[in-house]
Amino acid sequence: MADILNVKNISAGYGEAHVLHGVSFEMQPGTALALLGRNGVGKTTLINTIVGLTRWRGGSIHFDGADVTKLRADERARRGIGWVPQKRNIFKSLTVDENLTAVMRPGTWTLDRLFGMFPRLAERRSNMGNQLSGGEQQMLAIARALATNPKLLLLDEPLEGLAPIIVDELLAALRRIVREEKMTAIIVEQSARKVLPLTDNAIILERGQIAWSGVSADLAQDHETISKLLGVAEKTVA
Repeated sequence: MADILNVKNISAGYGEAHVLHGVSFEMQPGTALALLGRNGVGKTTLINTIVGLTRWRGGSIHFDGADVTKLRADERARRGIGWVPQKRNIFKSLTVDENLTAVMRPGTWTLDRLFGMFPRLAERRSNMGNQLSGGEQQMLAIARALATNPKLLLLDEPLEGLAPIIVDELLAALRRIVREEKMTAIIVEQSARKVLPLTDNAIILERGQIAWSGVSADLAQDHETISKLLGVAEKTVA
C-alpha cells in the first residue's frame, strides 16, 4: 500500500530559527501516529511544517501521491490535510452550527455524524463559540477539522489544559475516530500514557530530530526510553 504521507529529510523553522533537522517518516492510510517529546523539541513545528506554516529549509513532503513541499497552506488543506491547532482558532462570533457549515466539504463526515461523535456540541449547536467552555471549544475545533472531510488529521495537543472528565470524553472520541473510523492522524501529546493506546506508531523528537521511532505498543512497554526522552516515569502506559 502506498504511503499517504512521506516526510523526507525535512528541515524547517521560523525566520532565521532552524528548528527541525532532517526529519523523516512515513504513514500508511488508516494509521495513527503519536508525536511525543518534551516542550520545545519541535513537535508543533513539525505539524506546522506539514500544514505549510513554517520556513522550508530542505527536504520534501509528499501527501496522497503528490509533492506538496512548496504548496501554500490553503492548497494543502484543499488536498485533504485537516488541522486542529493548539489555540483551536474557532470562529467565536459564529454558532456551533455556523462554525461547522462554514468549512464543510462533501464526504462522510456530515453534521449528524459530527454531532453523534460530540453530543455536547449537539446540545449547544445554537451557542456562539465564545459561549462554550474550553473543552467544548476543543471538541468544536476537532469537529470543524473533520467537517472538511480530510484524508489526514493533525491534532496539536488536543488534551492540553482540559479538565479530567473532558479529557476522558475526548480520548473516547479520538479512539473512535482513529480506531473505528480509520482516520489517518498525527496526535501531538506530552503524555505517552494517554496517546499510545490510541495509535499504531510513535515518534519521539529531541532537539528537532527523531530520537526514537517505532510501534506504539513497544514504546508503551519501554519505560526506560519513556523516562529518558520524555522526562517522566510512567510505570503503566497501556
